[in-house]
Amino acid sequence: MKEKHLSDAKRFLLTLLATTFSIILTFGTSAIIERRHKAAAKKEMVMMIIYDFDKTLEQAQYADSVLQQAGVAEMEIAQHPEYYDSLRPQIMSAVGVTQTEFSETTEKIFSSNIETFNTLGNVNFVHEVSAFYHNRRMYKQLVFDELLTLIQNSRIMFSVENLLEVSFPMYSLYSWQGLVAMRAVRNRCVQMMNVNEKELEKFSQRRTVTEDISKEDSIILEQRIQDMLEFSRMNR
Repeated sequence: MKEKHLSDAKRFLLTLLATTFSIILTFGTSAIIERRHKAAAKKEMVMMIIYDFDKTLEQAQYADSVLQQAGVAEMEIAQHPEYYDSLRPQIMSAVGVTQTEFSETTEKIFSSNIETFNTLGNVNFVHEVSAFYHNRRMYKQLVFDELLTLIQNSRIMFSVENLLEVSFPMYSLYSWQGLVAMRAVRNRCVQMMNVNEKELEKFSQRRTVTEDISKEDSIILEQRIQDMLEFSRMNR
């Protein structure tokens, strides 16, 4: 009888241990899988945000270059009004960049979904991302929107006097300051989240189709600007 009780006790103990181990293994595995999913979601979100930063900086860098050329051209025209016709294309390129639109898709995802903040799990990073998008809105307002309004009201295509009413060198300065501020935030975010530039490059390659379409649109816009310039020259 005593041996039977010992045998039953051993079986019970082994069953208990097996059940306990099974529970620990199940929950432990689930916890590991959940942590991996959260880490993957966090990385994807960070890469998407940095990618959006880089696309913004590309657009702003191009706009800054065009505005700088327009500023130089305007100063040349101020000293030599006879250069107006030959330098007008540089001014018209600046007219085109004022209609630049930054994609707000990623910003809306970031700012409208509380789960995004939980996924990122880094208060400092969230603060920096918010700062970048604030700087981008200010850039658009101070550089693109204000300059476009002035251009529309001044009719700069029709005379030197109208052109000189708009200070392209001043807006070139605004653009440079905004670009520097956004680039600094981007670099802090990359360091903070240990973003690998090679991984970011691979992430970017997934969106090459969209980028190709954007480039085609840019080429069409440039051609239409040239057509408008030629039309205005013929009708002066």
